[in-house]
Amino acid sequence: MLRILIIDDEPLARQHLRQLLSGVVEVEIAGEADSLSAARRLIEKENPDAIFLDIQMPRGDGFSLLRSLERPPKVVFVTAHPGHAVEAFDFEAVDYLLKPVKKERFDMALDRLRTKIPSETLWQEKDRICFKTPQRTLLASTYQIVALEADGDFTRIFIEKESPVLICHPLSYYEKILPSPPFLRLDRSLMIHRDRVKKITPKVGPQGRHHETLNLEGCETSFSLGRAARRRLTEALKE
Repeated sequence: MLRILIIDDEPLARQHLRQLLSGVVEVEIAGEADSLSAARRLIEKENPDAIFLDIQMPRGDGFSLLRSLERPPKVVFVTAHPGHAVEAFDFEAVDYLLKPVKKERFDMALDRLRTKIPSETLWQEKDRICFKTPQRTLLASTYQIVALEADGDFTRIFIEKESPVLICHPLSYYEKILPSPPFLRLDRSLMIHRDRVKKITPKVGPQGRHHETLNLEGCETSFSLGRAARRRLTEALKE
């Protein structure tokens, strides 16, 4: 039996989650809380397997609640604010649901809780991820993300119809959180959306060395492929 808590200051939001959970086999609602202080007491008392947690709460947020717990339970964030998605990964969130929550998406989150799927498989093609820079904030679906290129400890993100953005996360961070497939890491510095491959062009470089250039749909930048990267891409395109 999966024991969960619902934590949200909005009565209608809690009611909606109760309705989604009604009749679900092997799931028990162990309690509800409408404030962070009540939630903390309830978690300590019930020791639930998981919590469905709103982010924006009176006198704080869901993140501060998790920081205050010595051993936080598994968490599914349920929020109206997509801009906190990246931060949610810092808490190893099982899933990140946007209000109003659709039943199909909710059932997916429950499946992840049941099977303990880790957060790196969180993102789906229609989900959106937030990229923040000092100059701007971008929301993009995973399908709009064409390629990711390492730049030291940073990652340059190539998004369809947008200028590239440089984000303060290493490429390995995005390798963990973006779904594979369709995302494919070709070498140490490049990860691409496999379904965006447009053209691979052979080139002859200095001293007669052969390499290939990769062009992706939705991206003006072309990328150089070494032999190992070309083999990985060829195998992935066969799948």
